[in-house]
Amino acid sequence: MAAYRAMRAVLCRAQSGFIGPAGPRRCCVAVQNFSVMSQPEAGARSTCLIAQSRHGRFRRNMQTRAGVLWAALAFSLFSSSDEDKRDEAQRKEDDIVLLLKKAKLSMHRGQLQAASSFLHQAIALAHQTHNTQAVIYTYSQMANLAYVQGQLENAEKLFKAAMSFMLSGGTPEDDNAIIEMSLKLATIYAEMNKAELADHGFRFCTESLEAKLEKHEELPAEEKTEEEEALRKETRLLLGLCLDSRARYRASHQRLNQAREDYQSALNICRQEQGETHPQTLVLMSDLATILDLQGRHDEALVLIQQAVDLSRAAGHPEQHVLLGNMAGILLHTGRLEDSVRLYQEALSLARQAGDQEAVDSIQEGLKEVKKRRSQSKEEAAG
Repeated sequence: MAAYRAMRAVLCRAQSGFIGPAGPRRCCVAVQNFSVMSQPEAGARSTCLIAQSRHGRFRRNMQTRAGVLWAALAFSLFSSSDEDKRDEAQRKEDDIVLLLKKAKLSMHRGQLQAASSFLHQAIALAHQTHNTQAVIYTYSQMANLAYVQGQLENAEKLFKAAMSFMLSGGTPEDDNAIIEMSLKLATIYAEMNKAELADHGFRFCTESLEAKLEKHEELPAEEKTEEEEALRKETRLLLGLCLDSRARYRASHQRLNQAREDYQSALNICRQEQGETHPQTLVLMSDLATILDLQGRHDEALVLIQQAVDLSRAAGHPEQHVLLGNMAGILLHTGRLEDSVRLYQEALSLARQAGDQEAVDSIQEGLKEVKKRRSQSKEEAAG
């Protein structure tokens, strides 16, 4: 209704612009008729011609002004409408962003139901405004939340929905964002004990990324721009993440040789791309040491985990307690019980300071195992 009233006002103003010339035209006609009827002198005719000339210019000016006025007003009207639409779209986009921020904060605080509510509001608004990017991002966040809540089937459906929107929008299958979601799906299938789907998913991710990296290596030197280099690094780090995830999956199924190979490859990538003291590099060193320990290669495991612990102390690694706990476990398996207890106790203190209850529980289990081993040793000595 407001737009209709605005249109009527514009039309009225535009019409009034065309009324003005009618008066001068009638006036000029009167002057012209007078001059013809009275047959005035040349000066009078000249005056009439001047009047006609002035009228002609005035009429054209008024028509031009009216045209300009109409165009300006019409432009103003439609621009305002477009601006209103843009403003409304921006407001809705801001609302989506705010809802997503609230969801993220709620997840950080462990308020998962609140996070779910915010995300459902965001996805409804994203669909309503046909904001494809918001739809994709929100679906992926909903999938992450479902995964955290243990709702694996729901997480699977949501990741597939996000990927469907991306692919239908022209995103290539080997785009890193698609591969990252495929990796999450492979991880979900692994937890659902769908081994065939998990293996296929991990293979798709690693082979796609390796193919992309091979193409990059084949590029001429002049085409290896900073942007290409950034994409290469991102792709290689994603490959490292895929190998790390697959290694954990393979280790959980006692495929230790394959797990060791994946961990070693992931570690090589992380060292080369992020450096020897990067937190993820140290975690991978610890994970690889754990696999070596499980394979009975205790000496190799101990050398590697000792290196990781030393680097973590120097770099102030945020999860130093995890590395210390792993080293204590390896020492336990080699029979060095006193050294194991010492490191377990140090790890326990750091884990409590960090508020890492999961690590605290794991370390306490390790200390119980040490106590059990000591009792067994005493019984054997007494026997």
